[in-house]
Amino acid sequence: MTFDYFEGIKQLIDTVEKEEKASILKAVDYLVKAVENKQSIFAFGASHAGILTQELYYRAGGLMTINPIFGESVLLDVQPITHTSKMERLVGYGTALAEKTPFKEGDVLIVHSVSGRNPVTIELAMEAQKKGVTTIGLTNLTYSQSVDSRHPTGKNLFEYSDVVIDNHGHRGDGMCEIDGLDMRVGPSSTVIGALVVNTLVVETVKKLKANGMENPPIFYSANLDGGDELNQKLISEYKESIHYEF
Repeated sequence: MTFDYFEGIKQLIDTVEKEEKASILKAVDYLVKAVENKQSIFAFGASHAGILTQELYYRAGGLMTINPIFGESVLLDVQPITHTSKMERLVGYGTALAEKTPFKEGDVLIVHSVSGRNPVTIELAMEAQKKGVTTIGLTNLTYSQSVDSRHPTGKNLFEYSDVVIDNHGHRGDGMCEIDGLDMRVGPSSTVIGALVVNTLVVETVKKLKANGMENPPIFYSANLDGGDELNQKLISEYKESIHYEF
């Protein structure tokens, strides 16, 4: 017996690794440059897409200079949960989030949206680009190119992304077909997205070391002896790139 979801994810991993290698390496180059220049890296996603922001934030083995952008109205603890859908479609909300985010020229923004059609992510990427921020869009191109934008510009996220990384999922995000159901079951974007963003982190740190950086700004586990002290030293060194509190 094989599990459909396991098999589907394995195939997707192979596809993404092969088809998105060039885009991932291009994104890594931007991230490496940002860290070396002590610029900031930001991450955003709405609703379930925001799970990747949490994955990247304050994580042992992760980059300290990745700053989360949390829109309180599109987090999964909002009730009623349908409010998140209304807010990610609200024109102007992404612009408001961008206005309170301390973007600077040379920073990098990682934006995750599977459909890429909703105003909140489109506006955030659009406003970031205006300020000279490099945008890395993680999306599903097949899905996004098959749906109309909900933003007045008529454009979707990938059109405001300097680097596009395609998650190669199915339209609608569900992956597994089940007899008698029209909708596929088992969304793939979170698993593939976590794989992609952690690959970005690992390859960035590898390149930083290869370029001669002795101590890249990665979090040591607070549960390891000496971890807190090592973290505090790096936090002090990169404090200009970090915009969240400890």
